[in-house]
Amino acid sequence: MPTKITMLLALIATTFVAPHVAAQEAKSGIDKIGFDKSVRVQDDLFLHVNGQWLIHTPIPPDKSNYGSFLILQDEALAHQREIIEGAAAASHAAGSDAQKVGDFYRSFMDEDRIEQLGVAPLGEMLAEIDAIRNVEQLVTYFGSSQAQGGGNPVGFYVDQDDKDSSRYLVAVIQSGTSLPDRDYYLEDDEKYTEARAALAAYVTKIFELAKVDAPDNTADAIVALEKELAAIQWPRTELRDADKRYNKFTIDQLTEKLPGIDWKTFFAHAGVDDVKEVNVNTPSFFEGLQELITKTPLESWKLYLKFHLIDAYAPFLSRDFVDAHFDLHEKQLAGVPEQQPRWKRAVEATAGGGAGSFGVLGDSVGKLYVQQHFPPEAKAQMDVLVQNLLKAYEVSIDDLTWMTPATKERALAKLKKIRTKIGYTTKWRDYSQLQIKPDDLIGNMMRSAQVEHDRMISKLGKPVDREEWGMTPQTVNAYYNPGMNEIVFPAAILQPPFFDPNVENAVNYGGIGAVIGHEISHGFDDQGSKYDGDGNLENWWTDEDRAAFQQLTQRLVDQFSKYEALPNKPVNGQLTLGENIADLSGMAIAHKAYVMSLGGKPSPELDGYTGNQRFFIGWSQIWRRKYRDDEMVRRLLVDPHSPSQFRANGPVSNLDTFYQAFGVKEGDKLFKAPEDRIQIW
Repeated sequence: MPTKITMLLALIATTFVAPHVAAQEAKSGIDKIGFDKSVRVQDDLFLHVNGQWLIHTPIPPDKSNYGSFLILQDEALAHQREIIEGAAAASHAAGSDAQKVGDFYRSFMDEDRIEQLGVAPLGEMLAEIDAIRNVEQLVTYFGSSQAQGGGNPVGFYVDQDDKDSSRYLVAVIQSGTSLPDRDYYLEDDEKYTEARAALAAYVTKIFELAKVDAPDNTADAIVALEKELAAIQWPRTELRDADKRYNKFTIDQLTEKLPGIDWKTFFAHAGVDDVKEVNVNTPSFFEGLQELITKTPLESWKLYLKFHLIDAYAPFLSRDFVDAHFDLHEKQLAGVPEQQPRWKRAVEATAGGGAGSFGVLGDSVGKLYVQQHFPPEAKAQMDVLVQNLLKAYEVSIDDLTWMTPATKERALAKLKKIRTKIGYTTKWRDYSQLQIKPDDLIGNMMRSAQVEHDRMISKLGKPVDREEWGMTPQTVNAYYNPGMNEIVFPAAILQPPFFDPNVENAVNYGGIGAVIGHEISHGFDDQGSKYDGDGNLENWWTDEDRAAFQQLTQRLVDQFSKYEALPNKPVNGQLTLGENIADLSGMAIAHKAYVMSLGGKPSPELDGYTGNQRFFIGWSQIWRRKYRDDEMVRRLLVDPHSPSQFRANGPVSNLDTFYQAFGVKEGDKLFKAPEDRIQIW
């Protein structure tokens, strides 16, 4: 007798688009060269698919980790280099984007000029710090330096109001430390004590290079001050809680609650002197900060601010500063043996690098990147994949056994409102206010920071710009934005091993399909599920359903907390919960979508694997990655994603379809009893 789910699958399959490539012409899309067949897939999917690649692929000396994402990012970097160096070699109209791209790149590559200037380009801002005479002027500097990115304990930004997604709101959040996480200051693990000692040595080196007068105990005093800041910071598991982060105050209320910080002065010098209300993400941190401001000698604050200013701009100063910055932030903290070649650093500064980084002129480069490297056919096929995933998610929600009809209705309403952005923005950033000079790298960086700061604060009082992107098209990544209720896929990720328009669709669904499902699932993870379909932080759950959901997610916390990435270094199942939910649910939905896309026809067998098997191989291929130990230590504290081996293996141990595809049985290492398998969405 047909079940409700099989009837729904049959109904919805009629609206799915079949694979673009005919089965008899299709390639499998799997990379068998990387396989280690001495490892049974039933015991370790990650090593079975990637074992030989891991053995024979060294991490490049300028990287802390290496795998599918960074391989593609390197390719994108090479494409951007061609674009940027082409702009630098030609003549362009003054004020044009091409002129700015070319001149900025030249300013970065002009090592002789940079060596000649030394620390001089920071002279005015160092003098501004020297001129601080009292606490009011200290808070003034906290505000005014926001536009230059010098670094201080108050993190300031403008974003959507979580409880009214139609408007923008000023927000402040804890900041001000140099090491990756508070635990580096507060715990006595050997790696952390070494990092603190390295930070102290770096502080001393920075002041020596800058020829800044400082007492002999300056390094210890600055590390001690950062330790006090770390002690009042929230742990990352608390920071990811959307409810705890929402604490809206009027300026008068904030002044009354935290009288030790002159907030009106701070905001006026941050450029928002008429602000009426503010979200304080971490209230207890600022309670502690006002006490620190009072009890810490002003001269200590001034030395701290000078250090953070020089540290922020060290990568763009003369070689000694660059090397010192690298030795702490990359070699010591991430285990990277060698710096990137200068051209790579120049390209990243020009066009952006990692997630959320636009560089100085990221969209200017992005326009040319998509023209040259993103065919319209790829966008069209992605549109199909996304729609198929959304339809599969609809089926899955409707079939949930742990959720009541009332909450299902709200979940489906949210799903229907998800917006999709693929490839690149329809509204490129305007750089007309940015002045770029070919012989002034630090000035270019400061003017860019000011323009981006002005761009951010200019949003206040205006309608929310729903066409804005949080990544450039040349970024190898994707994201879900809960305030916009949107999923976003930049062009650079839409290539093998994530997506290949020339292969049979099993690997595409296991790769980019699972990534699509992952981003959709963020709308329904433990934090994204707190937002409604319009992007507002609003409880749309019954108490009964939220309790059932939390029971399921706690089981996932427990599963991932048992994994050890290094000896005695477990995964933080609570920190990684949102990503683990998204991986598990994204995979489940992507497989369902793949089956639907077949339209009732059997999947072809290619390279000796069925379609279902290739789906899971495709999933494992995208997590091909290895890490240096220092980088792994850092990531276990700061990264909300689990290490790649657990992303590959953890979700599949919960999926019946994986057991069916490979005949997983009791006694196999990836086996879990049916009653122990976790299905959330």
